[in-house]
Amino acid sequence: MSSPASRSLHFLGAAGTVTGSRYLIQAAGQRILVDCGLFQGYKQLRERNWADFPVAPASIDTVLLTHAHLDHAGYLPALVKQGFAGRILCTEATRDLSQLLLPDSGHLLEEEARYAKKKGYSKHANPLPLYTQEDAMTCLTRFDGRPFLEPQALAPGVSARFIPAGHILGAAQIALTIDGRRLHFTGDLGRASDALMKAPAPFEGADVLVCESTYGNRRHPTADAEAELAPVIKRVAARGGVIVIPAFAVGRAQALMLHIARLRQRGEIPRVPVYLNSPMAINATDLYHRHHDEHHVTDAECRDMFELATMVRTVEESKALNMQRGPMIIISASGMLSGGRVLHHLVAFGQDSRNAILLAGYQAGGTRGAALVRGEKSLRIFGQEVPIQAEVVAMESFSGHADSEELLAWLRPAPVTPKMTYITHGEPDAADALRGRIERELGWHCRVPEHLERVPLGGEAAA
Repeated sequence: MSSPASRSLHFLGAAGTVTGSRYLIQAAGQRILVDCGLFQGYKQLRERNWADFPVAPASIDTVLLTHAHLDHAGYLPALVKQGFAGRILCTEATRDLSQLLLPDSGHLLEEEARYAKKKGYSKHANPLPLYTQEDAMTCLTRFDGRPFLEPQALAPGVSARFIPAGHILGAAQIALTIDGRRLHFTGDLGRASDALMKAPAPFEGADVLVCESTYGNRRHPTADAEAELAPVIKRVAARGGVIVIPAFAVGRAQALMLHIARLRQRGEIPRVPVYLNSPMAINATDLYHRHHDEHHVTDAECRDMFELATMVRTVEESKALNMQRGPMIIISASGMLSGGRVLHHLVAFGQDSRNAILLAGYQAGGTRGAALVRGEKSLRIFGQEVPIQAEVVAMESFSGHADSEELLAWLRPAPVTPKMTYITHGEPDAADALRGRIERELGWHCRVPEHLERVPLGGEAAA
């Protein structure tokens, strides 16, 4: 049994920001990393991806992964490249999705480095990717998919369980037990009313809770997502425009196709062509058939969702879309306009006022998506300023994250009150707003940690 003085929790990411989730637990002679995500958004955050990892990767024994989104998993290939040789434990669906997301991330990083060199907009003469597609494939050999809820022994006195979190396929809360002391990580917590995913499992209580706060200062609109989506499609189609929808390949793209399919079946929108321009999203959609027990979409709706769109698989097909005229809908990654094929569509269609850019979900600070939400009329893409004349529509009803009310509703029935709750994975105003509400409404001890802060996990420290 480890002494309380030897146990610690080290916030290596997602402290004061909504990306880069990385939490290091040291206890029982083990170093356990919960999540290993990429920093995204503001340049000063993205530069952290290139800094030396705060501890030697080879000294980490195990990684526990909440889900496959890149802000939680996207640094793993670099960690393995730098010497991590342990297991990456996750749910089976997270393993399957990571087989799509991580190689695609490596490919995009290589592509961006090549393009920056070709166009000369990097300050480096020979820009290199953070990791390659081959690095990602090597990383995947470390993945070990495990069932939900079953205890996983990590070391004597140390075990973990993956608890359903909603959000996306495979997403898990992580309940970690160390010598009888319980730590709970929410990961990204989904919504009880999500169109695709089942509700997150209730909070069981813990000694220490690490809670996300993406929407910690906001409530989602009460409007139905389809009621919001239909008039946008109708008015843009009526003027012969193109709707470009940047969408996360996992979760958001599938939800959009589900809603569009339902609207089309009811005759509430015109039958304009729909293109899914993301090979990864195409493959991810197929996984919704394979992991049917995690969501509440019927087999028929899964089939309709998949058959709704023309699947755009090749680069040549993607380029050809930019030569077409509307009306049409293009769904393409990435969801916050940080890279990928959607940037080429922005260049092609963003400068025409007949068209629309529909932002369906959270846009982290410092991303192109956040710039559009705050009304910017130009975006820097591929080293050049691109004027944006297209209509910009932001729809928070598509969010896969619990809002402030849903987070409080999830926390409130806890059978055991945490001795300390740490608020992470949120912009500073969102994290502090949630901290204040938890303290006032629940009476819990709560704080927002600093980046790279290390806290003891002894009983007296959490009181």
